[in-house]
Amino acid sequence: MGLPEEDFNSYATHRGDHLTAQRATFANPQLVNEMAVVDGQVKRGSLTRVEPDGTVMRMWEAIETYMNRKQPLIIIAGADYGQGSSRDWAAKGVRLAGVEAIVAEGFERIHRTNLVGMGVLPLEFEPGTTRLTLGIDGSETFDVIGKRTPRATLTLVMTRKNGERIEVPVICRLDTAEEVSIYDAGGVLQRFAKDFLGQS
Repeated sequence: MGLPEEDFNSYATHRGDHLTAQRATFANPQLVNEMAVVDGQVKRGSLTRVEPDGTVMRMWEAIETYMNRKQPLIIIAGADYGQGSSRDWAAKGVRLAGVEAIVAEGFERIHRTNLVGMGVLPLEFEPGTTRLTLGIDGSETFDVIGKRTPRATLTLVMTRKNGERIEVPVICRLDTAEEVSIYDAGGVLQRFAKDFLGQS
């Protein structure tokens, strides 16, 4: 946008600007994304692979690609997802990128709450099940089936590139009826707007 580099400052000072904060989503040089395989090795940094093309590119460029396609996204993660990133923008950024659900082995407490508040569905693998035991490589497509109630068991339907369909039980981490209500409204702001308009 023509701003000289010495005036960039930091993401933290610009977190009120949604365009800057969007670009900060997963913009970590230490990020380990198992989809970002270059020369047979997982390359650290703000990278991912765009599917079904198979091209590895910068995270923000990939997010823009998916946004232009209006393609909903899912994140498959390991343990303690969101640890160290409990600020609200860590959840806002993924929602603005088009992420509708995150399936992880576990969630950092505050971040899980923030995800619900942004209208992102947190799902948890049952103990003993991980992205590794399922052999997920990022080329799959996913659907979530079942009635969302507090801590219900839902079905994650995974379809591999070769057409193989696998059904995986996952725990709905909407932990209370209030969280179900917030999620169903689309997030905290939408819920607040609905309640406000309902009173007027």
